[in-house]
Amino acid sequence: MAKIIGLPKLSPTMEEGTLVAWIKSEGDEVEVDDLLAEVETDKATMEFRSFDRGVLLKILVPAGETLEPDVPVAIIGKAGEDISELLAEVAAGAVSAAVSAAVPAAVSAAVSETVSAAAAVSAPVSVPESGSEGRVLSSPLVRRLARERSIDLHTVQGSGPRGRVVKRDIEAFPGERDASGGAPALRGERLPARVVKASSMRRTIARRLTESTQTTPHYYLTIDVDIAPLVDARRAMNAELEAAGKKVSLNDLIIKAAAIALRRVPEVNSSWMGKEIHYHQVVDISIAVAVDEGLMTPVIRDADRKGVMQIAEEVRDLAARARDKKLQLEDMTNGTFSISNLGMFGIEEFTAVINPPEGAILAVGTIRNEPVVEDGAIVPGKRMRFTMSSDHRVIDGATGAKFMAALKTLLEAPSTMLL
Repeated sequence: MAKIIGLPKLSPTMEEGTLVAWIKSEGDEVEVDDLLAEVETDKATMEFRSFDRGVLLKILVPAGETLEPDVPVAIIGKAGEDISELLAEVAAGAVSAAVSAAVPAAVSAAVSETVSAAAAVSAPVSVPESGSEGRVLSSPLVRRLARERSIDLHTVQGSGPRGRVVKRDIEAFPGERDASGGAPALRGERLPARVVKASSMRRTIARRLTESTQTTPHYYLTIDVDIAPLVDARRAMNAELEAAGKKVSLNDLIIKAAAIALRRVPEVNSSWMGKEIHYHQVVDISIAVAVDEGLMTPVIRDADRKGVMQIAEEVRDLAARARDKKLQLEDMTNGTFSISNLGMFGIEEFTAVINPPEGAILAVGTIRNEPVVEDGAIVPGKRMRFTMSSDHRVIDGATGAKFMAALKTLLEAPSTMLL
């Protein structure tokens, strides 16, 4: 018997999800645990798998739509099964509470169109699909190309099924050209703001950072480190690793140093949990990775127990999967301390916002080549600034200072990491 499939809640904090792409098409056979679609949640792009066996009879929501959990997205049943009653239920918003009590206009419109077509045979008409807010429905790729080229999708004649705008339509779109046939002319001297709907991830980042700054009493400690010894240590390590085609970064060494410092000053490896303080017995370091929608923080588990080479390999793997939106929920949760490095962008010093419920985050700046005084003489030096943002409810100033002193010792004398 055919049944309506709702959008599953793919993470505990998921309030809505964006259907990035349908993997199965209408008419495809579906087995239990088959991948139906990819859904972008507040955490990452996650897999939407089937709990049922049958045929995907109808896709109710096109790729690109953002929906709340349990909203009807598809119908699965037996091949050739009559689903007109189910379509009518969805169109009328009368779906059972087990699926959803709220059906978005985009779903109702799509289903109503299908019901009407089944009730009466008429000549085919090319009508562009549009969402609940009048937006022309198209793939995320098409919308990105349109934004990059400042093309209003409403002005594009779609050549896809039922007038859908596809990639070739954007590539062939001429735009507004001047009389000489040159580049597209501007509409006046001032252009309106480019409005882009915030993704689920971007909205979650905004909410969490707002909560952090409003509820967590931040204070900041900065140290200026002679980073030349660590740079030399990295150069020597990479010379040994070159034959194996491997290498470590300065950031990998900083992660290791921070992990050891957390073992030496364990009070910093803690979280304020309402009426309790949790002093963590593991050192799980979250690393900030920039992605198109904002920032993700995959976690290096047991960083204090791992060698620098293992940390380097895990960092590269996690960063690549973060940018490809392939991280799983367990890859990004339950960190105990964070590190954010903007040195590669030339930023000398900054303060970072604490990632709750962690108690602190370390902000890493760039290497500065500048003169320093050694034994009364001015010599070339390499310096780097580190700033720790701490939660004053759980980490006192003296405790934070003790941690920063331990970190400075480790960075300026890398061999002490072995002690």
